[in-house]
Amino acid sequence: MISSIKIESAELLEHPILTDIASRFGFSLTTELSLPFQLAWLDEKLQLMQTDTPAQGGVSVDFNSPQSDYRRSQISIKKEAIAKAVGAKANHRPSVLDATAGLGRDGFVLAALGCKVTLLERNPVVAALLYDGLRRAKASASLSGWIEDRLEFIHCSSLDLAQVESLVTSAPEVVYLDPMYPHKKKSASVKKEMKVFQSVVGADLDADGLLENALKLATQRVVVKRPDYAEPLAGVKPSFVISSKKNRFDIYARTV
Repeated sequence: MISSIKIESAELLEHPILTDIASRFGFSLTTELSLPFQLAWLDEKLQLMQTDTPAQGGVSVDFNSPQSDYRRSQISIKKEAIAKAVGAKANHRPSVLDATAGLGRDGFVLAALGCKVTLLERNPVVAALLYDGLRRAKASASLSGWIEDRLEFIHCSSLDLAQVESLVTSAPEVVYLDPMYPHKKKSASVKKEMKVFQSVVGADLDADGLLENALKLATQRVVVKRPDYAEPLAGVKPSFVISSKKNRFDIYARTV
């Protein structure tokens, strides 16, 4: 279990950004490496490193990377399956609670489409990476305006309904779920980044419990992102399904 952030020197013990991250997510700061996977402060950002292969780089959240810039430039409400899944239209962008935010990529896409998105992440390691990525995005001239307006981050578990309701300022129109799901079989094509991520986070063995809470929170619909081979979450048949090349979106219409 990761409980510390690796720093290069003791001089960083008083670094304001690092001390903020450490206190928010319950980490200590250390100059020692002691785990196969380790949070580390490198190149002025937080990274999740596999310590036996440091040369390969770490996992971080960077909404201002060339890849993110390209992805954002290609986003279109007509082309994105996720836009259709959440019910986004030319004259309407729903509010979305991304209840399993992870590294924030789907939430970023939804915000770039114009939705106001609240990101929930319970794992402290992932939450710290996401918080740091949002911090840097808000400091970026090209992203700061709309990131600040459209993306909110909360560190809590979506399984704790009472806590979520107390922290979310208004009921979301859409609750979006993308729980970790085991791969159908081991494959060399799985990206190193995802392997590192899964090694630290593990499988969401309690994922079935997410759907019940999501249906209580959403005012319009719940959207569950699933691999094409996976059963519906909690075995509950969706109202309808939207398929894409790599996965599908199970839609549960909210009924009052």
